[in-house]
Amino acid sequence: MDLEKELLLGDKRAIARAITYAENYPDKAINLIKKLYKKSGNAFVVGITGAPGVGKSTLTDKMVKELVSKGNKVGILAIDPTSPFTGGAILGDRIRMQDLSQNPNVYIRSMGTRGHLGGLSKATNMAVKILDISGMDYIFIETVGVGQSEIEIVKIADTIIMVLAPGMGDDIQAIKAGIMEIGDIFVINKSDREGADKAVIELRMMLELSEKRKWVPPIIKVIAQENKGITELLNAVFKHKTYIKDSGELYKRRLENLKTELIDIIISKLTRDILDKINKENLQKNLDKIINKELDLYSFTEEIFNEYFLTNKEVYYDK
Repeated sequence: MDLEKELLLGDKRAIARAITYAENYPDKAINLIKKLYKKSGNAFVVGITGAPGVGKSTLTDKMVKELVSKGNKVGILAIDPTSPFTGGAILGDRIRMQDLSQNPNVYIRSMGTRGHLGGLSKATNMAVKILDISGMDYIFIETVGVGQSEIEIVKIADTIIMVLAPGMGDDIQAIKAGIMEIGDIFVINKSDREGADKAVIELRMMLELSEKRKWVPPIIKVIAQENKGITELLNAVFKHKTYIKDSGELYKRRLENLKTELIDIIISKLTRDILDKINKENLQKNLDKIINKELDLYSFTEEIFNEYFLTNKEVYYDK
């Protein structure tokens, strides 16, 4: 298989292989993305976030079906908790979206967090770029639903949909997690339940109390299971997409996200490089000294950094 060529054609096997590289062989994925990077940047990324049990998968399923019916190609990254035994995703959102997975214009991938905090997988950024390069119009990222760590979706999505449901204590969770700051659109799913109207009123009050923004996040009542409110929700996504494009907010967001990703890549490479070059015997001796209070952790950290940058001085200060 000519992976580059097949990926550009949107071949599902090529996408699957490339994302597997991102998860297990990141250097291979990086080399692939570097070659095709100019083809990225066209997809619109939608983050679906919220506590477990609010119906994120069902909501994603219904939204994607409507988008595909309008002729769009859609990629879905469903981030799931990781099995401690296999390292794989344990909930398997692809099972919940089985009929969607048969559609030639939809690609679904469940990705395990593999211990990575923040509601996303460590390989999410690369997977988004791979789907983007493959010609997707929209990319949906459904986060793991971990509560207060969920805000990492801000670093990658263009529009963030915050999903809540009546009777699940989401109003308290919203205050704790700082959701008011990250949501572009709020959805009250399962709105046929008692307390849906109360949840809308409470959300509206909290939005009015929060810092004023030019974009006022809409609150939409949905019953995803019955496909009710999905068209209104998609219209809100289209409206937000138009707003951030016309106002220049999309450019600013992506610029900020690039800066964050750049810092993460640098930290990751430096960490790996430093750990590879640490003398293991010396490390153990010093750790023993630290635990016996003969040395403090901070002085040893400075020693490692000084030694590393002194050794690599010609790399950083090459004239």
